[in-house]
Amino acid sequence: MRTFVVGDIHGGLKALVQVLERTPYSKKDRFIFLGDYVDGWSDSAPVISFLLKFSEHQKCIFLRGNHDELLTGYLETGEANPMWLEHGGVSGKESYDALSENDKQHHILFFRNLENYFIDKKNRLFCHAGFANIYGPEHEYYSNTVYWDRTLWEMVCSLDPSLSPEDSKYPKRLKNFKEIYIGHTPTTKIDRTVPTNFANVWNIDTGAAFLGPLTILDIDSKEFWQSDAVAQLYPNEKGRNK
Repeated sequence: MRTFVVGDIHGGLKALVQVLERTPYSKKDRFIFLGDYVDGWSDSAPVISFLLKFSEHQKCIFLRGNHDELLTGYLETGEANPMWLEHGGVSGKESYDALSENDKQHHILFFRNLENYFIDKKNRLFCHAGFANIYGPEHEYYSNTVYWDRTLWEMVCSLDPSLSPEDSKYPKRLKNFKEIYIGHTPTTKIDRTVPTNFANVWNIDTGAAFLGPLTILDIDSKEFWQSDAVAQLYPNEKGRNK
């Protein structure tokens, strides 16, 4: 069994279908989705419908992203957070406003059942964004830190590459896990459109919400597959402009 990790989709169903077609997986393999399935391109609700069907014949672990939580709040209360709308929420809202009430309830259940993080048998951590507590995500005072945090990624981006884990200056929180897989902060912010590794942290968000592709990575071989730039698949849309 191989394990594939999937970056932030942000409503880009065409990109998800395309990159899965390019990925040589089998029925035995497992997929870990890092969250932010919605908000950006116009297919937020269709993405969730696709994933529900995909998980019927494929082993999947679905993690919670900050956009997934924000959209769930709207679906459950009808209240739209203005900042959410400004940062991609309009497309998610419009997609779900067009969905039947029955399907909407199935999707709400999907969102409620998302996991905040996952640790595999080889002590590899998977979460949407990161964690701040030096003892690991299970010790966070606020559970939503794991899908909002940016400090982990900012830290490893600026970390001296010559430091070893044995060095006293090496960040303690990195020592908790063999590897850490995240999304949330697009690698395009540092002018990269491929999975990017600093220390033992791998960022799989290659900017699918903006001008980058959607990425799937084999966590053992580190081989990866990508869709076309998602903006090219939705030429009449702007995606997330923030």
